[in-house]
Amino acid sequence: MLKSLCSAFLMYSRIPVPKVEWKEENRRCALGFFPLIGAVIGGLLILWRIFCDRLGIAQFLFAAGAVFLPVLVTGGIHLDGFCDVCDARASYADKAKRLEIMSDPHIGSFAVIRLCLYLIMQTALFTQIKTVRAAAVIACGYVLSRALSGLTAVTFKSAKSEGTLRSFVRPSHKNITVAMEAFFITLSTASAVFLMPVEGLSAAAAAVLVLLWHRYTSYRDFGGITGDLCGWFLQVCEIAMLAAAVFAERLCQL
Repeated sequence: MLKSLCSAFLMYSRIPVPKVEWKEENRRCALGFFPLIGAVIGGLLILWRIFCDRLGIAQFLFAAGAVFLPVLVTGGIHLDGFCDVCDARASYADKAKRLEIMSDPHIGSFAVIRLCLYLIMQTALFTQIKTVRAAAVIACGYVLSRALSGLTAVTFKSAKSEGTLRSFVRPSHKNITVAMEAFFITLSTASAVFLMPVEGLSAAAAAVLVLLWHRYTSYRDFGGITGDLCGWFLQVCEIAMLAAAVFAERLCQL
């Protein structure tokens, strides 16, 4: 289990952990530990909100830091998947060609445009996160998005027989991984709802809607999921939950 934990952090973060040998038995439960990386990001977000409050730092600088934190922790691996999927879908090619485009290490103009729009919108939404409690709800979202992503990895049909995702899914103990993801889904959702009931429920509902859309479009456009598609889902899920929480809070204040 400890080796699976280290494998998850080595693959999906830049957090220093003891290196383990890259073999299947060391990745049995790696996807089950994936949400813990979200917990680290969420914890840093809460600390950043507290730090900004204590020093009187402006909202825009808080928002910029909040956007930077996930990239700092993960190295941008999920944004890379987001960009690859944007390029593939913008091609309007057949499934085989789209999978080929996603495997191309170069980035296209459509991905650049959509990435810029994504980061602008994410920064704007974070300017509305003005309390530690609201930041904690978003922190729960980082755990939820990764738990859902890990769940889809082991339960959805794969579009390819090989690849980075398959190297984690193939050796996974499915029942244990599903149970771990279910635990993190329940814990993160319950925590968000406890902190701010309306905002927490809105964020969870947004996550479910994105999950359903992810399954439908992945099967339709690619014949299944890949590591890049899981990255795309994670990014879209996080900004959808952020937007849902922000607008739910504003509606409650009317």
